[in-house]
Amino acid sequence: MIDVSAEVEAALASAHRREWAFVLAATVRVAGDLDLAEEAAQEAYVAALETWGQRGVPDNPGAWLTTTARRKALDRLRRDATLRRKLPLLVEPEAIGGPELVDPAQVPDDRLRLVFTCCHPALSPEAQVALTLRLVCGVATAEIARAFLVPEPTMAARITRAKQKIAAARIPYRVPTAGELPERLDPVLTVVHLLFTTGHTSPSGEELVRDDLLDRALDLARTLVELLPGEPEARGLLGLLLLTSARRATRVGDDGRLLRLADQDRSRWDPAALTEGLRQTAEALTTGGSGRFTLQAAIAGVHAAAARAEDTDWPRIVRLYDALLRVWDSPVVALNRAVAVSFVDGPGRALALVEALAEDGRLAAYAYLPATRAHLLRELGRTREAAAAYREAAALTGNARERDFLLLEAGASCEDGGGVL
Repeated sequence: MIDVSAEVEAALASAHRREWAFVLAATVRVAGDLDLAEEAAQEAYVAALETWGQRGVPDNPGAWLTTTARRKALDRLRRDATLRRKLPLLVEPEAIGGPELVDPAQVPDDRLRLVFTCCHPALSPEAQVALTLRLVCGVATAEIARAFLVPEPTMAARITRAKQKIAAARIPYRVPTAGELPERLDPVLTVVHLLFTTGHTSPSGEELVRDDLLDRALDLARTLVELLPGEPEARGLLGLLLLTSARRATRVGDDGRLLRLADQDRSRWDPAALTEGLRQTAEALTTGGSGRFTLQAAIAGVHAAAARAEDTDWPRIVRLYDALLRVWDSPVVALNRAVAVSFVDGPGRALALVEALAEDGRLAAYAYLPATRAHLLRELGRTREAAAAYREAAALTGNARERDFLLLEAGASCEDGGGVL
């Protein structure tokens, strides 16, 4: 058994967290095959245990791991005599060879290639998220399965099918051209946002927040801004995630109950995340950002700027939702706009908007529709109807914390309250 020092363990853990995407992405260009590249990268980390333990941690762990992984991939290809057959799948002609020591910091485009490959529109959204977590973040398949509440064999099969589809469809391993980028960037941002929202309110289970998923999504959003500094929507997404994440510690009270936005202790919101989130949002807006993530960030910024819930500039939020609906005609956006309208024009006007959305049918299984309707009915004194709507919402949610909150609200439907969750 290898005797691994605490220093080596810490260095390897840091290198996995910070360098995995670099190592794998650079290795894919040599291996021409995602499975082979992943195996070579894993072998490089195993080799580091022994080598670093004997010789010490190198000055540039990422460069050492990347070079080792690429060599292992090339050795495997030569040994199996499949170099000519495998390379055309993914690798560009200049990928073979290269400098003896590969510094990941010098090839940032490789990470971007990997992200766009994982989020290719030919793959299903579920496969995009799973591949991004597995290949870009280096999350173990078992952990991904637990995060999305499916058996590990099911998740493993999903990831394998996605890799096979990339190979069979010869999906190119490259960064989209300038003309393709707007169309291809949105699915990438959507995957990162979906990952974040899954962590923000877990679809099921006992815990409301999954910090691990929130942190993964934030890391990915930062990487996109780093690699695409001129894309305002990437910066807008980062701003949105930071502003939303800033209040994660206040969403559940000391008694375990979910707290509405209006009831949260704003003095406990993370000031560093708020400051950075507002800065990223402002930069996105000033550089011409008017897409759906930038506008959502602007809405989150209005909430963040209010020292007290009653200081919130609701008319401005309504105007921002109007702009958001023009670029993203989503019934969820329309529902959120109705909540803002209730603070400007009263619950009666908002309820009419919500009832129209209920007739639309697209939100039939969306728990926040009856939850919003319940709150508005209670504001209007229609307590029996409010209690029934709260129970309807509770039946539609799989998260225990949300369900308990909604059932408590049903029992207390005659009391004042309400607000954004």
